Amino acid sequence: MAMTLRLSDDEDKALTEQAAREHRSKHEVARSAILEYTSRRSRRRDDLLTKIKSENEGALKRLADS
Repeated sequence: MAMTLRLSDDEDKALTEQAAREHRSKHEVARSAILEYTSRRSRRRDDLLTKIKSENEGALKRLADS
């Protein structure tokens, strides 16, 4: 799916510089950044849900039993 990404001048400059450092296209760097961000957010969400479940196991069990 195609999309347009509008960046500020500073964001475009940073992306251009990062792409040059990595000898990759801005497109590749942007896609990698998006994948890294979404993966990190998913892991964080899963970790938080595990923590909540662990910390509230008793209350969750009582709710399930009622």
